[in-house]
Amino acid sequence: MSAPSSDGIGIANLPNQRHKIVAKHGAHFTIMVVGERSPCSPCNLQRLTYPAGESGLGKTTLINTLFSTELSPAKNYTRRHYKQLDKLTEVEIIKAELEEKQFKVKLTVIDTPGFGDYVNNRDSWSPIVDFIDDQHEAYMIQEQQPQRSEKSDLRVHACLYFIRPTGHTLKPLDIEIMKRLGTRVNLIPVVAKADTLTQNDLFTFKQRIRDVIAAQNIRIYNPPIEADDEASAEHARILLEAIPFSIIGSTEDVKTADGRVVKGREYLWGVAEVENENHCDFRKLRSLLIRTFMLDLISTTEEQHYENYRQQQMETRKFGERKVKKFNNPKFQEEEEQLRKRFTEQVKAEEARFRQWEQHLITERDRLNKDLEMAHGAIKSLEAELDNLQVGYGRGSGRR
Repeated sequence: MSAPSSDGIGIANLPNQRHKIVAKHGAHFTIMVVGERSPCSPCNLQRLTYPAGESGLGKTTLINTLFSTELSPAKNYTRRHYKQLDKLTEVEIIKAELEEKQFKVKLTVIDTPGFGDYVNNRDSWSPIVDFIDDQHEAYMIQEQQPQRSEKSDLRVHACLYFIRPTGHTLKPLDIEIMKRLGTRVNLIPVVAKADTLTQNDLFTFKQRIRDVIAAQNIRIYNPPIEADDEASAEHARILLEAIPFSIIGSTEDVKTADGRVVKGREYLWGVAEVENENHCDFRKLRSLLIRTFMLDLISTTEEQHYENYRQQQMETRKFGERKVKKFNNPKFQEEEEQLRKRFTEQVKAEEARFRQWEQHLITERDRLNKDLEMAHGAIKSLEAELDNLQVGYGRGSGRR
């Protein structure tokens, strides 16, 4: 048998074939922002990022900074107090198509205004958790159909959870939703507006957050460390040590003291640069999400989070059976409670009116009975008088 040629049989060319397929079809990439307002203000590349956190923490600005374009306009918080009347965590979706070096990405930005904006935030995370579960459910239903050529996939591949830079630690609301998100999606916590803290305060704050995450057994995404690639392993360790990432978002060009024009925020003391690793972890976060571990995020979602959901559902449901939808939206629960209260009040009012009417009937009955007795008495008196008259008339006739 002759020896194989020096070029081999061509198996090594498979990655190039895969590259052509991916380059042709492009990618789908999803980002979601969630949270309460700040008091101050190798598969086909699918959806990736899912930022969550407080409203007014610069989430929209960070997303625009990550992709160097205005995907979502800045929010107007001047009327934020009017929002209290709605008392609902909403879901807003913005879609865009980006292109870089002839490679196209269909990007979806999902915002959830209203999360944690109220005094009572019980179950305010339900719409967020339900959205993630619903995407797994929708994809699973599509996989069970005879025709699967055009499947819609909005499964979440990473969740950026924005933490308010208080300098203290995680709030109970943060812990509750992070526990729920960590079991459903690749959770990546970030400290928003890191330029509002000093370097020492930021270091202490991040360490406290890591301690709480460990103590509460909150699952977060850890980039894989490849033992056979020392450079890649070292990069992954650096990213792990930086979690939670401290973030500065800005789409504005500012001039530094040495004459450079950079993206950043200008202060009296100088410029906080977005891509300066001495100022924040923006470059590390971008490397984790886009440049280095996007494929791992997608694979983890497919092989772990989606499979876990699918296994749980298949163990409790028959094939093709629809999931029972639980209407546990906080707003609906509140409206139901208000309707129940209003119904109870109306029933009480009707009962009071009925008792009043009943009492009126009893009083009227007593009056009529009394009048009837008086009428009977008068009739008896008249009968007695008539008898007396008849007796007197009989006596007078006898004398004659």
